[in-house]
Amino acid sequence: MKITILGVGTIKEKYFIDTIKEYSKRISKFSKVDFITVSDEAIPDNASQKEEEIIKNKEGEKILKAIPSNSYKVALDLHGQMLDSVELANKISDIFTHGNSNIVFIIGGSLGLSKSVIDSVDYKLCFSKMTFPHKLMQVILLEQIYRAFKINNNETYHK
Repeated sequence: MKITILGVGTIKEKYFIDTIKEYSKRISKFSKVDFITVSDEAIPDNASQKEEEIIKNKEGEKILKAIPSNSYKVALDLHGQMLDSVELANKISDIFTHGNSNIVFIIGGSLGLSKSVIDSVDYKLCFSKMTFPHKLMQVILLEQIYRAFKINNNETYHK
């Protein structure tokens, strides 16, 4: 089993890095965890919608090239399905049980994911209708993956 987090933009904040390392260590008891980062594009001040689409498409091309082959692709998308923690645990278990030993979770940049990325994935997951910084989303995602493994292994974890 392998989990890959594919994100746009380098995380530089020490507090995020430390938390990501901690959850990665916890998850490693259950699964290998890899990280792939693609560079983000500069967003000009007062960018037009057209400019934002161009930026999302450039980032999308990088994402599509970086997706590991033979992976079940999950995009974090505001229009995806919302699951509670138990449902996410069941989804991860189902993916691993039905022949996919690799799951890649895709987190877009500041502008989100391009249509080409959204159209290429196997599943769209929404954590909330609220918008979160993509760097913080990586922390939230890892915590929920860890929680899912704890649930699937009948181990206690705070509720």
